[in-house]
Amino acid sequence: MRASRTRLYAPIMSSSMDLGIRRTFLAYDRTLMAWIRTALSLITFGFSIYKFFQYLIRTDDFRPIHTVIGPRQFAIGMIGLGVIALAAATVQYRQTIRMLKEERGEEYRSLAGILAATVCILGLGLLAAVVLHL
Repeated sequence: MRASRTRLYAPIMSSSMDLGIRRTFLAYDRTLMAWIRTALSLITFGFSIYKFFQYLIRTDDFRPIHTVIGPRQFAIGMIGLGVIALAAATVQYRQTIRMLKEERGEEYRSLAGILAATVCILGLGLLAAVVLHL
């Protein structure tokens, strides 16, 4: 009688192949989250530089030197780089998850892909704000 209770409550172990696939999916999630972190850093740094110099110019304490690459162009470059890097990482992530689904037949859903798309859209909004002087 006691043995039957143990069987009822004992966890069912997956095969090593199933665990390997799950670890692979999680590794792709961690990689995408690292790209999200990097892109978010680039986007916020670029926007911060833009807003800081915009504040300095408005206070009349600072006169910008006219060069080829000023604070606004630098900000556009940083935000653009962050958005492009995140978009490329998201596309690669989607392709890889789709490939693993086709090969192994396992469905995998993650919040990392949704977060990456959200950050990419917000980054595009900030890029538009900087380009349009908003």
